[in-house]
Amino acid sequence: MAISGMIRVMERAARKAGQRLRRDFGEVEHLQVSRKGTADFVSRADQQSERTIWEELRAARPDWGFVLEEGGIIEGDPTKPRWIVDPLDGTTNFLHGIPHFAISIAAQEPKLDGSGWGEVTAALVYQPITDESFWAEKARGAWLHDRRLRVSGRRHLDESLIATGIPFAGHGDTAEWQKIYNALAPQVAGIRRFGAAALDLAWVAAGRYEGFWESNLKPWDTAAGCLLVREAGGFVSNWRGQSLPICDEEVLAGNDALHSRLHKLLAGALKND
Repeated sequence: MAISGMIRVMERAARKAGQRLRRDFGEVEHLQVSRKGTADFVSRADQQSERTIWEELRAARPDWGFVLEEGGIIEGDPTKPRWIVDPLDGTTNFLHGIPHFAISIAAQEPKLDGSGWGEVTAALVYQPITDESFWAEKARGAWLHDRRLRVSGRRHLDESLIATGIPFAGHGDTAEWQKIYNALAPQVAGIRRFGAAALDLAWVAAGRYEGFWESNLKPWDTAAGCLLVREAGGFVSNWRGQSLPICDEEVLAGNDALHSRLHKLLAGALKND
């Protein structure tokens, strides 16, 4: 499928920021790092990546607003879409020299009645180290470069690989996570924690994982990934099974065969909460 002008704008911004990230990753020991909370680091590379993406997207769509991980909300024309940007998902991996991180960009439409924000209609997750560009547009499918993506065809939990994010240093609900893990782990082939939710969701879309769960995320972590999974034929919901435009506080993604079974296990584990 031909890449649309929208995706080209997003990919150009991501690739320009990704060039800088690759350069800084090669000199990770020299990065200036400041703390914004326990185990929640912000690096010079993170800030520069966001600035680059903001400049590129603003030049292409000057009247659109932004939701930025570092820069917060920048209001635009309320009748136009807005960008949701994570300039470096997997910052801790980046700072430790682990080559597993990504840039995430999504476009979200305003609701027609003016009551807030609705569907995500375009998404891109770019991995600078592997040069993998996962993208999707509503009703046009999910793609890795020019190859159509489909969620995994596996139908059995005991053959399935599930990704997650583990609570750490005061972030997340450890007791909740442990209940879900205890319910899922005996049923599946393995559970992985790689430390970049945007890539976890992109990998569900690409069929590398059969599912993913995590809680206490932010819109910039999952906005692009939710659309990727859905356009690849999978499902994304919160713990109650609701398919919100962006699932971030609670996100359960899975292929078309296993999402409902994963949700049943998760809901059963949490039914007494």
